[in-house]
Amino acid sequence: MAVDAVSRSLLGRSRWMHWLLLPALALWVSPLVWMAATSLKTKAEIFDPAAGLLPRAMEWSNYPAAMAVAPFGTYLLNSLLVTGGILFAQLTTITLAAYAFARLRFPGRDLLFGLFLLQVMFPIYATFLTNFITVRELGLLNSLWALMVPFIASGYGTFMLRQAFRQVPGELADAARLDGCGHWATLWHVYLPLVRPTLVAFGMISVVTHWNDYMWPLLVTNSEGVRTLPIGLGLLAKADSGADWPRLMAATMVVIAPLLLLFMIFQRRFVDSFMHAGIK
Repeated sequence: MAVDAVSRSLLGRSRWMHWLLLPALALWVSPLVWMAATSLKTKAEIFDPAAGLLPRAMEWSNYPAAMAVAPFGTYLLNSLLVTGGILFAQLTTITLAAYAFARLRFPGRDLLFGLFLLQVMFPIYATFLTNFITVRELGLLNSLWALMVPFIASGYGTFMLRQAFRQVPGELADAARLDGCGHWATLWHVYLPLVRPTLVAFGMISVVTHWNDYMWPLLVTNSEGVRTLPIGLGLLAKADSGADWPRLMAATMVVIAPLLLLFMIFQRRFVDSFMHAGIK
């Protein structure tokens, strides 16, 4: 009976929490709803006080009209290449660095790790000048490499993954070594499967960060062939002087659509990854 009472109490609290979260959900969804509705309106409806939230007629022509202002197909391909390239490079570098800092012993390891984490303490904008000079000296300006090279490593990701590696019981690594596994085999077969939620969590953070990056691509690119979606969206807003809201919102929907689709497909894995990362 006591167990049943506790279960009913927890269920009641869970329901109340769901009701309390509804206002937060409405605040989060309302800008997306307004954006989607505005992208299907006409200019006249935008400035009509009598017009409601939903459009009177679906103006799907706003989407091709917005795409015709700039080569958004090229921008989309560049964003996919840059974001995917950065993610692949970061997952490789943070995995190797985190394993070394967590499980290998070498002189100056803790000092080197502290110096490595210094980049986490500085805002990303503080490194733009030195990164720009480095990219220019390498002859990579106005190329996709210029967008990726400064971000192939991540101090935050290394710290995050190092903490996850340190939570893995050492007995598992000892057992792998008794079976003849070296460092590479131990890392691949023992550590990586156990820290997969942390990798997924960091991967989502990396994708969202670099997909939406605006300032760095704006600094190192000056031609349409290497620009990304946020730059194209900024050019559209500047070209229309902020007046053609339907086209601007249509372009914005195109920019955020891949992220929304990615989240909807991997929603459960995304939430579970952050729960596991928090528990660790």
